[in-house]
Amino acid sequence: MATSGKPPASRYHHGALRQALLEAGLALLERGGRERLTLRSLAAAVGVSHAAPAHHFATLTGLRTALAAIGFHRFGNAIADESAGAPDPETRMRRASRAYLAYALRQPGLFRLMFTQELLDWTDPELSAQAAKAKAQLSIVCGSVAERLGLEPAAKRALEHFVWATVHGQAMLVIDGQLGPSPTLADLPGPESGCPDIAALLFSQAPGRNP
Repeated sequence: MATSGKPPASRYHHGALRQALLEAGLALLERGGRERLTLRSLAAAVGVSHAAPAHHFATLTGLRTALAAIGFHRFGNAIADESAGAPDPETRMRRASRAYLAYALRQPGLFRLMFTQELLDWTDPELSAQAAKAKAQLSIVCGSVAERLGLEPAAKRALEHFVWATVHGQAMLVIDGQLGPSPTLADLPGPESGCPDIAALLFSQAPGRNP
C-alpha cells in the first residue's frame, strides 16, 4: 500500500512533537524565509494535523519566539567557542567578528528572525535570557579590548556599541548580497568579503603599535 511518506501523528508524544516542530521550523526558515513559516506549513512539514501545533504554540509569534531563542543560544555559543583560548584581545576580537559573520552566513533565515523585534515576544523569559547571554559574549570580547586600550567605562560602552553596530551591519550586508557574491567562511572578515577587519581598525592606534 502506498504511503504519503509523512510520519504518523501517533509518533509524537509530549515533547517529541514540540521538538519536531522546532526542527521543521528551522528548516523552513532557511528554505523559504520567515514568509513561508506558518503553523499550517509547519504541520504539513511534520506530517500532523493542522491543529496539532497549537498544543505547543498557540500563535505564530510563539513559534517564532521559540525559534529565535534557539538561535540566540547557538549564536552565543558560536561566539564563545570561536573566541575561547585566543592569545590576546586583538585575536579574540577577530575571531568573535568572524563567528558573528559566519553564523549569519550559515543561517540567514534564522539570523534575520532573531533581529526582527516586532515578530517576537520579548516578554518570553527564554528568549530574553538567551539573547542576554549572546550579547554578554560580545561584551566579554569588547571588555578585553577596552582593557588593552586603557578605556574608561563610558568609552568601553561606546566601543561595544560601535563593534556591535559594525559587525551586525556587515552581517546584514553580506546575507543580503550587498557586498557582492556570498564570501566563503575562510574570507570572513577580510578584503575578499568586503568586511573590514574590526580588530585591525581598533588596534591600529593602540599604544605601542608601530605605525
